[in-house]
Amino acid sequence: MDITPRANPTCRSVRQDHDLEPACPVSRSELFPTSGKARKANEREPMIHAEVLSHDADILCMQEVDRLDKLLPVLDSAGYSHTYAAASGKLHGCLIAYRRHTFQRVHAEMIEYDNLEVHQNPALSPEARIGSSHRTTNIGNIVALQRLGSDSGNKGYIVATTHLFWHPAYTYERARQAALLLREVVAFQESKQLHHWPCIIAGDFNFEPDDPAYSLLVGVPLSPAQRERLEVSRVVHVSIDPSVPKSVVKEADEGGGGEEQADPDRVIRNSRDATPSDGLLSDVELCDLVQHRLRSAYDEGQRTQRALLERKSDVATYGDRKSLPADRPGAHEPMWTSYTHYWKTTLDYIFILDAPQSKTDVTGYVQPHCTEDVVAGLPQTGICGSDHFSLCTQLVSSPSA
Repeated sequence: MDITPRANPTCRSVRQDHDLEPACPVSRSELFPTSGKARKANEREPMIHAEVLSHDADILCMQEVDRLDKLLPVLDSAGYSHTYAAASGKLHGCLIAYRRHTFQRVHAEMIEYDNLEVHQNPALSPEARIGSSHRTTNIGNIVALQRLGSDSGNKGYIVATTHLFWHPAYTYERARQAALLLREVVAFQESKQLHHWPCIIAGDFNFEPDDPAYSLLVGVPLSPAQRERLEVSRVVHVSIDPSVPKSVVKEADEGGGGEEQADPDRVIRNSRDATPSDGLLSDVELCDLVQHRLRSAYDEGQRTQRALLERKSDVATYGDRKSLPADRPGAHEPMWTSYTHYWKTTLDYIFILDAPQSKTDVTGYVQPHCTEDVVAGLPQTGICGSDHFSLCTQLVSSPSA
């Protein structure tokens, strides 16, 4: 895809990657039964390292990153500096890497969703001011990267990456975390007086384009079905309220799995219905929490390519799979970003928040894997070392017309 940039552009490539975190509640042979040798770290690790470096990106965003003793020397020898963040006691975290001869990090911050307040009313309990339905230990990693060079001036990017709560049934909690991430990125931008720097937010959001959280971030009104999904997930988990009786069946830990008969990936357990005193946000309050509208790099890039080729493109999209209207935001996201034996879905995104008086255009992107290439289920030797696809996009920032 070729789009002519405006005058005096700043062109950067951003890559979104996802590792295959090893700490699972079930064995790898059960969770990835078709992956063979690729289940083993010493088999898939070289593939992941090679894929991370394959597109020579200026900025890398990675989640579920572990084995830093293996990864960091690879990044260092390839010319990258990095910022890593993880919740206390967590065996994996989120990492942002950047070309050390192109950028310098001037600010950094880690946010912990479990501790961020959504209400300022001092009359509420500390838990109610947070308004969470489940303690998850998920975090966001935010950095300010200033461009180097004599012609750079005070230019750069705010870059954030995150891994939101995995459990499919906790729609409200994921929407809360997504809204808080955007709020905190903008607050970080403002507190550092970097209003003129565009923001890039990339990660594993663990929601599909038809999810309420996606609609909140891109500024689409919530549908009745999305409001229903939020409502049924407004619960309080035992991790918030220890008085909640625990169910017999244990909830699966991050990464999926659990007892097949109980289907813990689709059922909310160890929880009670929320009451007003718990402080969970209403639909109106969730919408009010999101004060800015994000643009998706892949949704725009693939939409533009299809328009240029008059829909003769072989690009397969989420909208094709779900039969969504072509003009609906999210319809042109990748058909898949995660494809395994047990789950096949779209969860990963690269979002853009323009700065005032500037526009960041998508001038290219890496086409995601075709279904036929991954039909055996990831990870697969010779194809992909992770259970998620890598995304990579070229962005051009320039003054608004």
